[in-house]
Amino acid sequence: MLTSALELDAAQWNALLALQDEPGPFMRHEYLAAMERSKSAVPATGWTPRFVTLWRGGELQAGCALYLKDHSYGEYVFDWAWANAYEQHGLDYYPKALIAAPFTPVPGARLLARDASSRQALLTAVLDWCRAERLSSLHLLFAAEADVAACEAAGMMLRHTVQFHWTNAAQWPHFEAFLASLAQDKRKKIRQERRKVAEAGVSFRWSRGRDIGPADWNFFYRCYERTYHEHGNSPYLTRDFFARMAHDMPENWLLFVAERAGKPIATSLIALDEKAAYGRYWGALERVDCLHFEACYYQPLQWCIEHGWGRFEGGAQGEHKMARALLPVKTTSAHWLAHPAFADAVERFLEREGQGIENYMENLERRSPFRRA
Repeated sequence: MLTSALELDAAQWNALLALQDEPGPFMRHEYLAAMERSKSAVPATGWTPRFVTLWRGGELQAGCALYLKDHSYGEYVFDWAWANAYEQHGLDYYPKALIAAPFTPVPGARLLARDASSRQALLTAVLDWCRAERLSSLHLLFAAEADVAACEAAGMMLRHTVQFHWTNAAQWPHFEAFLASLAQDKRKKIRQERRKVAEAGVSFRWSRGRDIGPADWNFFYRCYERTYHEHGNSPYLTRDFFARMAHDMPENWLLFVAERAGKPIATSLIALDEKAAYGRYWGALERVDCLHFEACYYQPLQWCIEHGWGRFEGGAQGEHKMARALLPVKTTSAHWLAHPAFADAVERFLEREGQGIENYMENLERRSPFRRA
């Protein structure tokens, strides 16, 4: 049990991550270390790191990023009602244990392992540690398929939520070909929304990796910070976190900047790996009708088509994304509660909620934005 990502061997951790079926950029050592070094996910903000590792000789066999949480902010799988129920019965829900990428609702590998038996051994060790520490619960969020199998085998309860992802299933050669595949009303709406932005005098430019200059990173953070403040909150991530991303993981970031009359007015920041693009952050200093849709969906989708990226994930929630051809995908988290009575109550709740999710998915799938064959 380590108390910081900085105690990990970065090369071994990243090599283990690369072996996973769904690695993603958000479990890279650089990403997790930046969360700590930038003071974004640290005890002072309610995130106390604990890294569990299993070794054979000098080789890392399995590992996971675990956090002791004093609250449920920054998780995107909501358990506030569970915490309130504990409080009403005079029980402590916090601290709880969380296996997740901080502030990042993107599905991917959480239990990094060389094989299924090592993954199961890792999860068993984590659950034993939670019991020994008398923690209320363990939560593993946005799990990969291999993680889900391990959690089911360990008797953890599964919970499903819905996200909206776009895939270039037809290998469209350009954005117009993609539009042509949509139902007439959806195609018309997207063209109208894009036209409104263009007629407002807004144009876009994009930069990737080290081509994103300091001025653009600074402008991005100004927009990102303002978005949180407009909703009465402080931003989860510090300016230093993004400075570290620019230095340590530059090729994993793509920035779109909206300009009007030569002046930047809005940005959207997209994360990348070899397979997918991930919509992450957006902000604007001026209000322009449909600017959010253009910056966060149409510009990234056009870029993905032109540059050969096959998938774009739109982030947490947002049924409105279906009209932009992002289709519903079920995501999974796993939960263990130490208290038997509360575990039984949560299990019954999840059964009812799960049936609701199934019905919701069936309803969404009947509303495809694509033209019928």
